[in-house]
Amino acid sequence: MFLVAVSNGFSLSLSFLYSASVLNVKESKASERTVIVAGLPVCPYNDRFLSTLLKNHFQDIKNEGGVVEDVIYPTRTKGVAYVIFKEKKVAENVIRKKKHYLTEKVGPMQLTVSHFSEKVFSSVNAILDLSVFRSQVILESLVMDLKRNIPTLCFSPLEHNGRISVQGSFLAIKRLKESLLLKASFLLEKNRSFISEGEKRNRQSPRRDPQRSSNSLESLRSSVPETTRSGEILALDTDVFLYLKKMTKFYESTLKKFNVLCQERVDGEITTICIKNAQDGSPPNNEKLVKEFIEKYSHALHFELRKETFVLEGKENRDKRNTKLACEQLSSRYLQVLINIYKTHIDIIGSSSDIYLFKKEVMELIRQKVR
Repeated sequence: MFLVAVSNGFSLSLSFLYSASVLNVKESKASERTVIVAGLPVCPYNDRFLSTLLKNHFQDIKNEGGVVEDVIYPTRTKGVAYVIFKEKKVAENVIRKKKHYLTEKVGPMQLTVSHFSEKVFSSVNAILDLSVFRSQVILESLVMDLKRNIPTLCFSPLEHNGRISVQGSFLAIKRLKESLLLKASFLLEKNRSFISEGEKRNRQSPRRDPQRSSNSLESLRSSVPETTRSGEILALDTDVFLYLKKMTKFYESTLKKFNVLCQERVDGEITTICIKNAQDGSPPNNEKLVKEFIEKYSHALHFELRKETFVLEGKENRDKRNTKLACEQLSSRYLQVLINIYKTHIDIIGSSSDIYLFKKEVMELIRQKVR
């Protein structure tokens, strides 16, 4: 059971059941020549057409490609395919190329390419308890919005108790989680605004009719706009936020350009950002624009970034020291990899190709130090 605490007494309960990759590798070394390709359009193209497009794309020298032995599509996960190359070197070159666009006849569509591992799962089943939203929104409408915004996910019928099963790729499930947390954060902030405004009106009119006073909060629910004077609230995945803030110039330059300030609160996997104008005379629309820009940029990072973790807890001091030194040694060469060193572990965040190569070199350096 995976419990995500959003705020005071408000939580989302997600039960994850992992199902293994559908790829049946007959020989142990085949996985080294295989890449996972995500981001394929779910419709309106047929499977054979997409398989042919993939094969042509990854055999093109311009895309660092080579001889493709097989393309496995469709798979149990919507929008995900497996491409097996004849040579391991070609698979590594394809991963090293950071951006792949499937443009022929389907428009400019960016693909996410990552290394296949027998330890990697391609499909996730999640059981969601949406009953926590029942008092705030119509659950059927919420599910319809989720289906429209994340079409690569498969949803079961919504049960009477608010539970629903969802299946999809890790990236799609991660996006689903962020969407629900963002929705929960917004509803909480909206409720706090209702209560705060209601208390303010009570103080200003202490002698008004008790019956009207008891119904004040209900009347506020329909009169207060979604965007309040407290600014705009945005909830982001903490890993994405840290990368956005530390590794890109976009975050600081956007705040400066629109003359806004951000109050950031990191709470485990979720970071909440409150966006406010720096000066009273600034256009009120600036807060909303900055929120939209950061949302779009963060969404793009979701599909580009990958995280790996080196566990330090329980390791000998020598092993901990060697792992830290290896990461620090490689940091000057991998400028687009974010390294977060904690007491119990080290997180590395970056593109799929960078993280694959970074982790590989770290393991090689550790082995050299042990010898």
